[in-house]
Amino acid sequence: MTAQPDLTVNIGALELRNPVLAASGTFGYGSEYGRFVDLSDFGGIVTKTLTPEPWPGNPPPRAAETAAGMLNSIGLQNVGVEAFIRDKMPYLRNVDTALIVNVGGGPVEEFVYVTERLSDCEGIDALEINMSCPNVSGGMDFSTDPGRAAELVSTLRGITELPLIAKLTPNVTDIGEIARSVEEAGADAISAINTLRGMAVDIRTRRPMLGAVTGGLSGPAIKPVAVAAVYRIANEVAVPVIGIGGIMSGEDAVEFLVAGATAVQVGTATFVEPHAGPSVARTLAEWCAASDVPSVRSLIGSIRIPSQEEAPCHRS
Repeated sequence: MTAQPDLTVNIGALELRNPVLAASGTFGYGSEYGRFVDLSDFGGIVTKTLTPEPWPGNPPPRAAETAAGMLNSIGLQNVGVEAFIRDKMPYLRNVDTALIVNVGGGPVEEFVYVTERLSDCEGIDALEINMSCPNVSGGMDFSTDPGRAAELVSTLRGITELPLIAKLTPNVTDIGEIARSVEEAGADAISAINTLRGMAVDIRTRRPMLGAVTGGLSGPAIKPVAVAAVYRIANEVAVPVIGIGGIMSGEDAVEFLVAGATAVQVGTATFVEPHAGPSVARTLAEWCAASDVPSVRSLIGSIRIPSQEEAPCHRS
């Protein structure tokens, strides 16, 4: 009988039972999916972004299907941090998996307020800093400028002992530079990537398919971009990288791990199949067992780059 592979990984001081997380913005506050899936099958869940006050989000329509993916422009609709602590945390404290809460805001002071409130809240294992949302005004400001990225992370590092995960945008020239800046500022891990800015037009009406005109592209269409970003970041920093973008299967998760990710987040796939996250974790374990991989940790960053002599010749 093949031994069960060890799926445990560490994000800083946080140990996950497996490297598959539910992605922020696609899994509500956990209870929405708790009726359909066993949340303990995840290594952890990442909540919707929280802001200081309740936020209504962007005008509808907010989602549109695209080839191999989807566009969304939810605009960080959320209940606000106080209602989250009062109404959502009693349920989440009883969930048998790691809880990572996504923190948002406009100016730095809003991120500070949410972080301070959550740091005093029992049951939270880590904070993911949403410094890269393409669907709100100024949402990407912090992750497109290394100085501002470092300022935000450094400020939050000074007010919480919880692990901080900086979520970065792909909508930059050099994501490695931004990754280095947040690592130096005190981030314990980096999530990559947030959605790509995109747009779709209804040619019958000649109107944008989203009420906010543009939105964030996610799903399998962005996976090659996400894998490249993870590989770039993992070669620039020493902290763990959490890969996000188009993960639909255990094999997809393996691809991210080999490229340098320590864990992955499953998002858009959940809209297609509510059990997608646990399915990815299960098929990842099956792949490891079939491939004689005793621990997923041995996959992390194990990519084999051919030497110059071995590399194929590409001509324009």
